[in-house]
Amino acid sequence: MKAAVVTAYGTAPRYLEFPGPKPAGEHEIVVEVLAAGLHPRVRMQADGSHYTSAGSGLPLVPGIDGVGRDADGRLWYFMSLNGTYGSMAERAVIDTRHSVILPAHADPLTIAATLNCVIASWLALTRRVTLRPGQNVLVLGATGGTGRMAVQVARRLGADQVVAVGRDPERLAALPGATATALTGDAETIARTGTEIDIVLDFLWAEPAAKAIAAMVSNRADPTRPLTWVNLGEMAGPRATLPASALRSTKLHVLGSGQGSLASTTMTTEIPAVAAAIADGAYAVEPDPVPLHDVEHAWSLPADSSKRIVIHRL
Repeated sequence: MKAAVVTAYGTAPRYLEFPGPKPAGEHEIVVEVLAAGLHPRVRMQADGSHYTSAGSGLPLVPGIDGVGRDADGRLWYFMSLNGTYGSMAERAVIDTRHSVILPAHADPLTIAATLNCVIASWLALTRRVTLRPGQNVLVLGATGGTGRMAVQVARRLGADQVVAVGRDPERLAALPGATATALTGDAETIARTGTEIDIVLDFLWAEPAAKAIAAMVSNRADPTRPLTWVNLGEMAGPRATLPASALRSTKLHVLGSGQGSLASTTMTTEIPAVAAAIADGAYAVEPDPVPLHDVEHAWSLPADSSKRIVIHRL
């Protein structure tokens, strides 16, 4: 079959022949891949920098999820997290126990662009922590594709106030669902707007997270009010230096949400509700479609936080 193939870390995948995957168990089937999102996590997978990359061999087909059609014409959303056979290929083997049949009216491109962006914060707020109606949320990295969806997810799940923090003032101002905004690095505004925040969804980590934590804990109206910091990404870097006083002077809890801290079965359980909401128009990231045979070119395209590149065969 033809596939996007990574032959060396740090180089773009190329459109090459690759051995077709074969079902290995009673719950596995082959699907024709229709669409797969080029998420930041996929770029990290392809350059070997993601924390799950240790031990993964080359060559590999990138892609962590996608939409496929089975022999009976049904559409499936599936995850592909095994390292070698990703979703950016003509065909994929999926485990039906961890995949979801989509509504017949679902658009493969929109699902591939949107579901990964929505499920990240959905899982964080339902499975890693439990957002209670009326609580307040701050999204660090809110102008990225996943961050924009996090603002909407938090409001849909019952958040009272949602503070959006990002680099682009125009995109911040246009964010649906945000009740307040602040620029990344604006410690004064973050401290003021974050005084009664209960949960932070952090897609940046590194220096922006360290500065935001320092600003927020220094200005808590009630230091004993729990502040749960959930890391979902490291777009600003993999390490942050936190002052010990931040952990002692406030009721700060720091945890992560992602592959490993969440089991595949947990993720699968939440996908139907998210997929249905996307199919009904509740969430939408605009897809930027690129044919599979142009995958090498897709890797060179600049990231646009308002869209998501989708590798497709439609």
